[in-house]
Amino acid sequence: MILIIDFGSQTAHLIGRRLRTLGVPVGYCNPEDALSYIKDNQPNGIILSGGPNDISHDASLSVDKQLFNLGLPVLGICYGWQLMAHLLGGTVKHSKKEYGPEELALDKRTSIFNLPRKKFSVIMSHGDTVTKLPKDFIAVGSTKQVRFAAVVNEKKKLFGVQFHPEADHTEHGTELLQNFAIDICGESLSPFVLDPNKIIHSIIDTVGKNKVICAVSGGVDSTVTAFLIGKAIGNNLIPVYVDSGLMRPGTEKRVHHIFTKLIHANLVVVDARKQFMAALKGVTDPEVKRKTIGKLYIDIFQEQSLKQKDASFLGQGTIYSDVIESKGSKHASHIKSHHNVGGLPKDMKLTLLEPLRNFYKDEVRAIGRLIGLPNETVQEQVFPGPGYAVRIRGEVTTERLEQIKRADSIVVDEMKKAGLYDKTYMCFAIMTGTHSTAVKGDARVFAEVVAIRSVDSQDVMTSEWTRIPHDVLHVMASRIVNEVPNISRVVYDITTKPPATMEWE
Repeated sequence: MILIIDFGSQTAHLIGRRLRTLGVPVGYCNPEDALSYIKDNQPNGIILSGGPNDISHDASLSVDKQLFNLGLPVLGICYGWQLMAHLLGGTVKHSKKEYGPEELALDKRTSIFNLPRKKFSVIMSHGDTVTKLPKDFIAVGSTKQVRFAAVVNEKKKLFGVQFHPEADHTEHGTELLQNFAIDICGESLSPFVLDPNKIIHSIIDTVGKNKVICAVSGGVDSTVTAFLIGKAIGNNLIPVYVDSGLMRPGTEKRVHHIFTKLIHANLVVVDARKQFMAALKGVTDPEVKRKTIGKLYIDIFQEQSLKQKDASFLGQGTIYSDVIESKGSKHASHIKSHHNVGGLPKDMKLTLLEPLRNFYKDEVRAIGRLIGLPNETVQEQVFPGPGYAVRIRGEVTTERLEQIKRADSIVVDEMKKAGLYDKTYMCFAIMTGTHSTAVKGDARVFAEVVAIRSVDSQDVMTSEWTRIPHDVLHVMASRIVNEVPNISRVVYDITTKPPATMEWE
């Protein structure tokens, strides 16, 4: 087993996912529990995760220095490498920040860095860097800004990387982790298989003969969740679609198809459009917006539960990327409150049932295929639970909601015409809340700017912006400024994750 010490990284769990996929067992613990966990569980190696902390700060998370004298191989990632260097006599200082892809150049392809190429792209996300190596460490790789981006201490089997090998967009990252686990730690691989039956049996054990109110939206996460629950408890599944007025056109029709043609269930549709617009009136802060939406959803689901005898569970399509951004681990930073995680009221009467909580988007799609869902359903583009509300910067008004629906429909339409829609993880328009000057009909117009965002991703933890051909962007922009009222111009967001999140809010 490989122990991952979690310093609050957004991707600590992702490190384990990469190893688990290879067939390597993993365990997790917080830094304050590290020595006792190691004593009780006897891991073959240790990985120190990244985290949002600052080594120079008095309150920085740390581990007992004794950890490096146990004879166990240790790999420090980002903050984990900085902490290792600091504790072993190196120097860490504030540096030029790196967020997103950078090129790593290897001077020596040795040990865990015995990789296919000497130069490749890696994902960075840091503001500090090691400026002086501890004793017996040598540098084997660097980026343009970071001299000690990959280091080794062969004598003690200690390794450090400033980049994130667990990130999907880091090339050869999984191979690096495999080299550490197998070649250095001596782990043996056992084939990893996603098993929906384990999830189904867990649901049966948890729910018993009770009914489950399951929130459905037509998206892949909630659909797969509902199918798993349906296979576990049959007619005791009550799927509920809340029409908030904030979803893409055609969503209700798709939900009806799923729960009448693909699975036969007692679908409940609640028209709550007026309630959502009333609740969002005057709300401009993104966090307040998300929590307002989350609370209203829960209130509606709890109302529905009162109409169903023995309905005591609320099924949700929560996946791990939702959890970690909503401060899902003890030392993680809060990024934003997902409506199905951070927006939940403390006095909720229903018990949460989240069978996909520890899985990533690509795993959820795979589970969906394994339980018999058609490919077009599991490959449906991502759309957020709060819907257009988080794609409107500032207050959600009737006018701006109509604007975003028109602009978004144009983006989707042109992506489909270009054959790009099904190849893209998600594409959408944003009402930015920024205004600029335009000339329409020889008259000055001061109107809102629309942004287009399109990203490619596997697991939502990292993403690259889509290289949409210029002629396609040109048509989108031309149509939006001509067909959507009171729009001055269109811009294209070309920011990776990190540093940007997938959504603007």
